Amino acid sequence: MPTKRQKRSEKRLKNIKKQRQKYPLLVKKILENSDIILEVLDARFIKNTRNLELEKEIEKQHKKIIYVLNKSDLIDQKKTKTQHDFSKLFPYAFISCRKRKGVKNLRNLIKRISKTIEKTDKISVGVIGYPNTGKSSMINLLIGKKSAKTGAEAGFTKGVQKLKLTPEIMLLDSPGVIPEADYSNINKSAIAKHTIVGGRSHSQVKNPEMVIAKLMNEFKGVLEKHYKIQAKEDSEILIKKLGEKKGFLKKEGQVNEDKTARFILKEWQEGKIKVEKNL
Repeated sequence: MPTKRQKRSEKRLKNIKKQRQKYPLLVKKILENSDIILEVLDARFIKNTRNLELEKEIEKQHKKIIYVLNKSDLIDQKKTKTQHDFSKLFPYAFISCRKRKGVKNLRNLIKRISKTIEKTDKISVGVIGYPNTGKSSMINLLIGKKSAKTGAEAGFTKGVQKLKLTPEIMLLDSPGVIPEADYSNINKSAIAKHTIVGGRSHSQVKNPEMVIAKLMNEFKGVLEKHYKIQAKEDSEILIKKLGEKKGFLKKEGQVNEDKTARFILKEWQEGKIKVEKNL
């Protein structure tokens, strides 16, 4: 018999699937109604958080786009600029919602581009991006007050929100969307990838231990260094030692591997673990 927790989890996943079917339609509606698009990217994972499907649609509709690189406090900007072709990410702005940096420059960039658009009524600025890249937090900083809903869960925003940036400029917030061609509930590699970049919440992903193994393979030594644990690049050893260290134990005294792995993923997604490598 499934436990109450399992039933709640299954119900939440069903609701997420139902909501997710509506997301692409909402985002397409935002693209159609926007003059400028802000694509919010995770500065640590620029390539992996770009939605090329939507970028092609933006280009097709001849809309202007600004690339917003959030979480820039977790990277070396100079190093990042040498790793990516920023001529293909122009115009762009580095920001950090957590540190409240770069938002003024972004606001001025939006205003400057808005002036190049010939329109009699208000300019609409749509905001798109992967789940958990910080879209709503960015909007709150842009408008100077807490209006856009935020949450730790990936895909927290459930619908379009209209918010005023200036008397002439409106912001349209959207739910986070993973590209249709990229999304999978079966492909373990795709699931791990989206969890690493925050597209799937640490609390929702199945087999979190598998994601930790991928993390350790791609970011060698980062987790061991952060938690001060010698694990010989073995995810099972890391989870076991950290579980013991944190007291994440089952009634029998064994390490609760699921809880420990989700703890690591939570800290990773919240940006508490700094990385040197950018994707």
